[in-house]
Amino acid sequence: MEIKFCTTCGSPTLLKIPPEDDHVRSVCSVCGLVHYNNPKMVVGCIPQWQGKILLCKRNIEPRSGKWTLPAGYLENGESVQAGAVRETREEALADVRIINPYRLFNILFVDQIYFMFRAAMTSDQFGPTTESSEVRLFDEKDIPWDKIAFEVIRQTLEHYFSDRKKGRYPFRIFDLA
Repeated sequence: MEIKFCTTCGSPTLLKIPPEDDHVRSVCSVCGLVHYNNPKMVVGCIPQWQGKILLCKRNIEPRSGKWTLPAGYLENGESVQAGAVRETREEALADVRIINPYRLFNILFVDQIYFMFRAAMTSDQFGPTTESSEVRLFDEKDIPWDKIAFEVIRQTLEHYFSDRKKGRYPFRIFDLA
């Protein structure tokens, strides 16, 4: 996405390759500030409670009415772990303890990076929010696979259940082009 106006002085920007760079950037036509437009980091987790997984039915676009794991954009000044915990609280009113990093997906076609953790719910308390119309614990056999909101979430869940059968959860990185 092109940045059309300078965030410092408000002047129009030009698309060009700055000196000693190799990417086209938005460069301010007046003050020369180079604006970097980098991928967005999405963080989330797989909340577990007594062998079940907590899913949220989205109440917002995109994919309103579809199921997902709690996840969202990382905020400035926030660690990836803290972001995953915050998103779980915001979307499911659930408190979690991060167990370990689980999956990283480079989603090249939308310039996003998804960083997913395994997490244990600290209690059985959860509920809907403005972002989620419904929140439920699911056994693997009851996951609404045909109503999963995003491919990255489908793959995360498929990997999780496969790894759970093996009793080990290695950290892996995948590209979705």
